[in-house]
Amino acid sequence: MTDRLMKLPESVDLGDITVRDGLQALEHLFTTEQKVSLLEELILCGFKHVEVSNFGHPKYLPQFADIEAVLDRLFDSEKVGHLLKQNGGDVTVTTVTINEKAVDRALDYKAKKGRGPDCLLQMVSTDPAHHKVNSGRTLEEYWVITERCIQKAKSAGMDMCGTVSTIWGSPLAERHTDLETAVEFSKRYLDLGAAYIEQADHDGSADPARVYEYFRMILDPARMGKYADPKYHLAHFHTTRGMGMANYLAAMQAGIRRFETSLSGIGGQPANILDGRPVNGTGAYYHKAHSLCGLVGTEDFVVMCESMGVKTGIDIERLLETGRNFRDGYLRLTPADVEMWVKSVSDITGIDAKVIAAAKSEDEMDAAVLEKAAEKVAADRQQDAEAAKKSVVSLLHALYAHLSRGAWVPSRAETLDSGLPPSPHLMHLIRK
Repeated sequence: MTDRLMKLPESVDLGDITVRDGLQALEHLFTTEQKVSLLEELILCGFKHVEVSNFGHPKYLPQFADIEAVLDRLFDSEKVGHLLKQNGGDVTVTTVTINEKAVDRALDYKAKKGRGPDCLLQMVSTDPAHHKVNSGRTLEEYWVITERCIQKAKSAGMDMCGTVSTIWGSPLAERHTDLETAVEFSKRYLDLGAAYIEQADHDGSADPARVYEYFRMILDPARMGKYADPKYHLAHFHTTRGMGMANYLAAMQAGIRRFETSLSGIGGQPANILDGRPVNGTGAYYHKAHSLCGLVGTEDFVVMCESMGVKTGIDIERLLETGRNFRDGYLRLTPADVEMWVKSVSDITGIDAKVIAAAKSEDEMDAAVLEKAAEKVAADRQQDAEAAKKSVVSLLHALYAHLSRGAWVPSRAETLDSGLPPSPHLMHLIRK
């Protein structure tokens, strides 16, 4: 009889990237204290890998303008500082450095402080159009820069993670991309000296069948040589179309052992509205529902693994408590948040704050009011009439979406609401 048991590992290596990939998609600025407190709790839950921020230019990514303060406070933390690799522990800290200027900022920080991220992260997309939008460079230009940046990082005692994006599809132009190109890019990165590859589905284009197919290619020695080893490959999936968890399981079945997730399943493209004010961001949102393009949820993934007998090294009870605190303390709007948003939108559009607060959606606004608001935005921001009108509608739409939800985004961690499943591996937790 054919063995039908699933091919599961004894354990997985899981990192949490809530503070970077998660928070960047939310249309709200979180304080340095909030970020560091969350990082501390995640590390105390047992995570050995945390991604904390992005050294990109604050003009485009104001969410990360406090990156040096976050790193300072994390390294000096009384709760977890001693657990960090730079301080003699075993917890690694990663920051994103998409371009060379960002890499140089990271190197300058370490030279100045005598400590810094253990790993930097750069990224190529198999879709040339997406890559140009994301990095401002052609692929060939970027490969030259990447080789130089990897050597810079190594000289400073840092690893470089090479991210390969749009593997299973691109949010721009044609959705189809070639898996062979992603295999080629992965090997090229590793040959240049990258420590490992983040195999990324940033917009939720993947499906389990093609995920399994791709990772069997990646772990094929005939294609990848010595790099056909799971230690070189980390799976990073967003779940825009509800397939994220299935994709992770498919990757696991194919032999992948390294994963990363975010609390409540949040994350995605950086927000281009922050606290009611437009910011440069990375351009128009890829998805109609920007709030529903997050990663696989940390809470659900850990529970799934542990339910199957796959060890994560994470304290489940502490993680679920951290998840609830994050959902209730970070994602939910406060009266002060609402007041701030209404005031910001009123200042930008000229619409009376009382009129904004009284409405339930932008559709309730009088056409003349919207027209006058568009004229103000066009004059203040030097936009044409059509662009100004879209700006006004976008601001109002974002405001009313947040108000209707009562949250920046909805939590997508089902375990937080439903509790632990009756798995034999988790019964000792349920009986308490």
